[in-house]
Amino acid sequence: MKKDQKSENDTDLVYQLDDKPATGEALYAGFQHVLASFVGIITPTLIIGGVLGLGEHIPYLISMALIVSGVGTFIQARRIGPVGAGMICVQGTSFAFLGSILAGGLLMKANGSTPEQILAMIFGVCFVGAFIEILISQCLTKLKRIITPMVTGIVVTTIGVSLIKVGMTDLAGGVNASNLGSWQNLLVGGVVLSMVILLNRSSHLIIRLSAILIGITTGYLLAYNMGMVNLGQAFNQPLFSVPVPFKFGFDFDWAIFLPIAIIYTITAIESAGDITANCLVTKQPVEGHGYLKRLKAGILGDGVNSMLAAIFNTFPNTTFSQNNSVIQLTGIASRFVGYYIALILVVLGLFPIVGSILMTIPKPVIGGATLVMFGTVTAAGIKIIAREDLDRRNLMIMAVSFGMGLGVMMVPEVVSDMPKIIQSIFISPVTTSGLVAIFMTLAMPKHESTDIKDQQSSGIDHSLAQKKA
Repeated sequence: MKKDQKSENDTDLVYQLDDKPATGEALYAGFQHVLASFVGIITPTLIIGGVLGLGEHIPYLISMALIVSGVGTFIQARRIGPVGAGMICVQGTSFAFLGSILAGGLLMKANGSTPEQILAMIFGVCFVGAFIEILISQCLTKLKRIITPMVTGIVVTTIGVSLIKVGMTDLAGGVNASNLGSWQNLLVGGVVLSMVILLNRSSHLIIRLSAILIGITTGYLLAYNMGMVNLGQAFNQPLFSVPVPFKFGFDFDWAIFLPIAIIYTITAIESAGDITANCLVTKQPVEGHGYLKRLKAGILGDGVNSMLAAIFNTFPNTTFSQNNSVIQLTGIASRFVGYYIALILVVLGLFPIVGSILMTIPKPVIGGATLVMFGTVTAAGIKIIAREDLDRRNLMIMAVSFGMGLGVMMVPEVVSDMPKIIQSIFISPVTTSGLVAIFMTLAMPKHESTDIKDQQSSGIDHSLAQKKA
């Protein structure tokens, strides 16, 4: 029922959380959510498939990514028992896992593993890792001393920085491309990058939300006219994609698991922030028993959805933050819109031709878009860090964590003589910086007297700056 009279606190919501919009309005709002999240759902699969050489499996993997995202979004909106936040929490493939998945996959590829064996290992490891997020959801408040905003910010920043190389390589033509850095590649990638930047400056929210999708479409058309798109096998696909549990098998390796386990811990904390932001825009409490119950149910939903993702052959899911902006744009906070989002995503995923056509997108087009996306991840991590008091302790934690993590990324040979299980853990800059940040947080407890002096010094500096101004 549409709200004719709204309270003073709900003036910006047309439909509140438990209202049921008319089908037309709900479907329209659902399409806007899909528009805002579609690229984010499919891009990790395109990157992983391209780097690991998964070839003919990519259309199927994209189909599964869309289907699982739809199912996961439904679970979050519907709230099945204790699972699900009961809000529009659009689920999609997480970028945070890219570095660890690529590192593990490339290690297996170097050892002669087939694409099927690589996928069996990745999905097996991600399936087991999902239970970590499920466990964290039930003891979230007890981890505050370990997984602090500083640790989260360091890890998120490192994720973004480590992925920028992937985006730039794709913009130049892709891994091992014979024409890497050619003017054609740079032109197409540059046009996509420029389009995304330009549209992000628009005053219209829907245009900003669609910037990456519009940029990719523009770049794709340009690349097609330049003869860079090959549609030869795009339409040679089965009519439907049938979800098959563990289609590629199930395997497990501790060395590949440990880096991914750390990322599951961090994404649980990130999801807590996204769900809290969702509560704010939908006018729900952000404190008290009801809030904590919703938060636990939402993170539990993320874990369950990542488990389903592994079972049905796609990569870990997380709650997308950009959909909070769509709620603000439309004024429709109704969780029933999540049902329509789920339906649209599942229908798209059922047809493998969608994934097959997406597979024809040239690398420079993907690179032009992902370079911005990965840069945004880096900026988000910096923003988290900037909210903290940058006293001597925190600056030291940042310095050592970034130094170790990015140092390993730049000089991977530093771990070449270590045992393989140690190599697989510390070869990842994200894992290294995360572990170092956690260790230093525990090893360098806050000292109240030092903190007071730092805060006083900061206050004096601020006062002097104001006087100078």
